[in-house]
Amino acid sequence: MPRISPLALAGAALIGGLWLAERVRPLRRQTHNTATRQVRNVALGLGAMAVVTAIEMPLLTQLAKDNLRARRGLVQMLPLPRPLQVIVGVAAMDYAYYWWHVATHRVSFLWRLHRVHHIDPDMDMTTALRFHAADMVVSLPFRVAQVVLAGADPRILLAHRRFFDASVLFHHSNLRLPGRWDERLSLVFTTPKMHGVHHSKVPDEMNSNWSSGLSLWDRWHGTLRRKPQDEIDIGVADRASLADLSLGNSLTAPFREMPPPLPPGNVSLR
Repeated sequence: MPRISPLALAGAALIGGLWLAERVRPLRRQTHNTATRQVRNVALGLGAMAVVTAIEMPLLTQLAKDNLRARRGLVQMLPLPRPLQVIVGVAAMDYAYYWWHVATHRVSFLWRLHRVHHIDPDMDMTTALRFHAADMVVSLPFRVAQVVLAGADPRILLAHRRFFDASVLFHHSNLRLPGRWDERLSLVFTTPKMHGVHHSKVPDEMNSNWSSGLSLWDRWHGTLRRKPQDEIDIGVADRASLADLSLGNSLTAPFREMPPPLPPGNVSLR
């Protein structure tokens, strides 16, 4: 019988725990058929994960080995003890992703792809999987620069991947944390309430809370915003967002003409 690694067990526990917790303590009322949404999100996610598994991770792993061998990049040039190297490396990669996330909203070509993620009209753990495969391909040059400039070696790359994946699943979840836990956790990490604001249809709210791991980047750049979750309308305020939810339309949407935005003050099509 094959041995199951502790990492696989931890991942399964995280996914199973979040899936159950979302149902026991929902943060926001769901407005669309949950099962249909989740099947579409997982289907899109499988395509994105195929790109990550087949292309991104082998490429980045080789670059990380080269960083270590050539002493290349930020972390490799700093005289730090090994544990601190990992912390600095993960933080540097996380900060780089903050700016990539901003770019995916500000650069029209990148937004065409990232919009597929944002048109989900509700949020839960499966929203974290809802990325177009082409989005993963187009992000490869950024991922290469992120690893090379940070000087990530294989251990740092793996630590960042674990941290990033766990964070993305957590902050996309529809989990209402007990008491003031969300507020306290948000002093360090991106939380479901924080990221819920970023998925708002209102442009000023969507253009905030860019952090995907550590929340300090939003605090540092003054982009942190809070809003009661029951006042947030999740999705994208354009005329095709609901029509583009189907799996076929989600796959072709980035390659069609961009739909016009809804008039200000009329952001909901629910």
